[in-house]
Amino acid sequence: MLIKPDLADEEIIACLHDAYELDVEAISFLPIGADFNTAVYRVTTQSNADYFLKLRSGEFFEASVSVPKYLADLGIKQVIPPLATVAGQLLASLGSFKASLYPYVEGQNGVEAKISDKQWTQFGVTMKKFHSADIPSVITSGVTRETFSSKWRETVKAFLERIEDEVFEEPVAVKMAEFLKSKSTTVLKLIERAENLAITIQKQPLEYILCHADIHGWNLLIDKEGALYVVDWDTLIFAPKERDLMFIGAGISDSGRAPIEEEALFYQGYGQTEVDQDAICYYRFERIIQDIGDYCEYIFLSDEGGDDRIQVLEHLQSNFLPNGTIERAYQSDKMRKVL
Repeated sequence: MLIKPDLADEEIIACLHDAYELDVEAISFLPIGADFNTAVYRVTTQSNADYFLKLRSGEFFEASVSVPKYLADLGIKQVIPPLATVAGQLLASLGSFKASLYPYVEGQNGVEAKISDKQWTQFGVTMKKFHSADIPSVITSGVTRETFSSKWRETVKAFLERIEDEVFEEPVAVKMAEFLKSKSTTVLKLIERAENLAITIQKQPLEYILCHADIHGWNLLIDKEGALYVVDWDTLIFAPKERDLMFIGAGISDSGRAPIEEEALFYQGYGQTEVDQDAICYYRFERIIQDIGDYCEYIFLSDEGGDDRIQVLEHLQSNFLPNGTIERAYQSDKMRKVL
């Protein structure tokens, strides 16, 4: 979220004092992230300790804090665990938000930092540990299971029909409608390919595991010493491991590397594993469609958002660039047919 939520700093400071017994000296909103339901802050206490505060509105699963806490307790150092309140909880309530607090780690995301060879391999090691962890069901309670739903495909098709006739006045909505009209044939082909792949993989006996489901470069954090962390666990889902593995080489965040290079470094750490190429292709197409659907809902269903709206349009357009997510999805689809 780039726009600060309508929430007084005094309310946040009072919550931190009551829930965590923190004496806050300063609080700073951080205009980062593409999640419209999440706002983050840097908190500095009177004793000069820094914390990372995350506020999330809307749907929320406790597993998004209990799972990283469990993984950190297992000794996986690449996970930053949430801190407990004085009542021993991993969450605090703040109006319509759920608040979680973390140690503040100074660094850059994996897009800004450009992940090194060593960090790519460490990323693979970390994901293997996560995928192999035996996490008790009480901790993953509420996490959904993959159903290969057509929800986002239907949502995007509905918006494509809507923008053919509707006249928009808000500038970003006008530009986005014009852009999507020019790309409607491409988008409809993406939807058709995802639908066909969904039918194919549902016939296959794939194992379901707990997946992060959003492990692109923006959800990797590199600190000043070069240590790598996997962050933002809000999208957990039980799905085939390809739900996570599809991100490696997908172009969702530009690493500056060719897909084959990303994969080679990542799997040095992850280890040999049989990957279902049909599932990889499905998830790459489906992710593009879901993003388009999210962007359409944000832009066309409201005029709010300010700078967030401009960022959304830029994210949408980037999918269609050379070597972008769409091109890479089709490349992996061609490779699937060759193998």
